[in-house]
Amino acid sequence: MTLISILIGTLVAGMGSVWIAALLAHALLSRFTQHLLSLAAGALLATAFMRLLPEAFELSVEASVSAHALFAALLVGLVFFFLLDKAELWHHGHEHGPGHHDHDGHAHHAHEGEHAQNHLSGGWAVLLGDSVHAFGDGILIAAAFVADPRLGIAAALAVMAHEVPHHVGDLVVLRQTLSNPRAALFKLTLAGGVTAIGGVVGYLLVGALQEYLPFFLVAAASSFIYVALADLIPQLQRRLSPKETAAQVAWLFAGIALVATLGEWAQH
Repeated sequence: MTLISILIGTLVAGMGSVWIAALLAHALLSRFTQHLLSLAAGALLATAFMRLLPEAFELSVEASVSAHALFAALLVGLVFFFLLDKAELWHHGHEHGPGHHDHDGHAHHAHEGEHAQNHLSGGWAVLLGDSVHAFGDGILIAAAFVADPRLGIAAALAVMAHEVPHHVGDLVVLRQTLSNPRAALFKLTLAGGVTAIGGVVGYLLVGALQEYLPFFLVAAASSFIYVALADLIPQLQRRLSPKETAAQVAWLFAGIALVATLGEWAQH
């Protein structure tokens, strides 16, 4: 039953985020992308600090793991994801993410599309990066499901929320490097489907190493924290009007409230 839940959760997070991104990439809906960035940042931080880390520390008592070891693992995780980011293999969304367009929503995308066209491997680099990222997300979602099914649902929703803005940018780049827009969506969907493969591998790995489950949860938390602080929030640090700033903060707290509500539901 846990494996089935992992498969459903990873497919919703991986492939579902691609299709939602395809809808948001439409000109009429692109203006909501900034709000989704704020929502995703809040959801990721809340999932890490209100769900994953507390669960890891609770399980560490049973597994006789010290708090010092978990904090060290959190630090190593943050540095690890930083190095992957530098290698452009983890979350390359900040290079072509939707948060980098101006108010007309297109100028920067066009520039980045031209940049991708200057590199023959540009489209494949996007797909490779998404596949590696999706595989890692699948492992992290599996670890959360093994710890608690409701925690797995929260992790899957958080992954989907932060993947959608990235996939919007991915689709723009792929449509510049591929002549067929449908082919771009199909290939990105396949890359998102790698999340399910990561979920199965994660289920087998976490199940065999149950005593190390706290470290898997800390790894998930470190990835969420890094993506939120290093990728999403910097995209939101722009000079905005008071009304736009208020909306940005409101969506950020909405993401936190969403995870908090899931947490209350999980306790019943």
